[in-house]
Amino acid sequence: MQIADMHLLVAEDHDLQRGLMVRMLRGMGARHVSEAADGRAALAAFESDADLDLVICDVDMPEMDGMELIRHLGESGRKPSLILASALDSALLSSVGQMARARGMHLLGSVEKPATPEKLMPLLSGMVAQARAAVVGRGPELGAEDLRAALRGNQIEAFLQPKVELATGRVVGAEALARWRHPVHGLVPPVAFIGLAESCGEIDALTWAVLRSAARACVAWRAQGLEASVAVNLSAPTMARPGTGERILEIVLEEGLPPAAMVLEVTESMAVTDVAAAIETLARLRMRGFGLSIDDFGTGHSSLQQLSRLPFSELKIDASFVRGASAQPKLRAILESGIAIAQRLKLRSVAEGLETRDDWDLLVQLGCDVAQGYFVARPMPAADFPAWAEKWSAPV
Repeated sequence: MQIADMHLLVAEDHDLQRGLMVRMLRGMGARHVSEAADGRAALAAFESDADLDLVICDVDMPEMDGMELIRHLGESGRKPSLILASALDSALLSSVGQMARARGMHLLGSVEKPATPEKLMPLLSGMVAQARAAVVGRGPELGAEDLRAALRGNQIEAFLQPKVELATGRVVGAEALARWRHPVHGLVPPVAFIGLAESCGEIDALTWAVLRSAARACVAWRAQGLEASVAVNLSAPTMARPGTGERILEIVLEEGLPPAAMVLEVTESMAVTDVAAAIETLARLRMRGFGLSIDDFGTGHSSLQQLSRLPFSELKIDASFVRGASAQPKLRAILESGIAIAQRLKLRSVAEGLETRDDWDLLVQLGCDVAQGYFVARPMPAADFPAWAEKWSAPV
């Protein structure tokens, strides 16, 4: 998709600003631009254009305001992308953005009025890039039998995203992420098979495959002198089943990895599915020496309750509170609180989703322990990790 191919709608009640926006978009190469003076007209335009890709929306409009329009768009069967263009206070605009995301809208970003090509072009270019990535990212259409054949043929492997200690820049670990190396289709992304594994009853087998691959890789790099741990995500269905702890220990010991060199990551929502079973399994794993991380901290409904119930050694702050925190006071406050909780509870704090130098500097300032994200490195094949670690140099 190019900008020229996009179907755009400008919803703005001020006639002059709306006209300027439409002319600006056409000057940037857009060929399909419609306009609406309020939310009702915008909704009618949306319903009449089945190809609408993007709505550029003011928030404060008469008749039907931007928030009501977003609600209707979110409730529709198809959801165009969204850019908020407003003169509202940044905190209020941030809240409207959060509301849009909660309604399932794909929010590209917000621009302060007056909008300019310099403000809009990065958002439109991002939409073009995401559309291209989505076509590639969906991967081939594969079924349950394909996945079972992959599991039998050892085609599932762990890619690794490095984790570094912020105070020293030292590489201290990596998170294992599932990838499917298909003999015909090449590298298949997890979006194409994680849901499939859950629906066809193979999520346990997939978990064991990633666990084994991650343990084997960790043994190899530790033999080369790289003292770094590996983290593996555990799914909710797997954790709920009896015998999970014993199976994890068995696989790790078979590969020759000390349990202390592995961190098991569980999400907040997963931890509440069966409290008694979770406590028993996770306590037994901690007793054996495994690290235990509460993943996506801050996104569940009872974060503090889970911290009080379960024997975590690590608190992993969700990327949504890390990405851009250096420029957004609300995110910074939430991030700071998460790090402070970890410090008070004597847990290691890990920030995921680190993408910029400014956010790196903020994490260092706040005393966060460890970070991972594209600013450090993207996920890589396990064989590439030791060489990457040897070349890695932290920003100064």
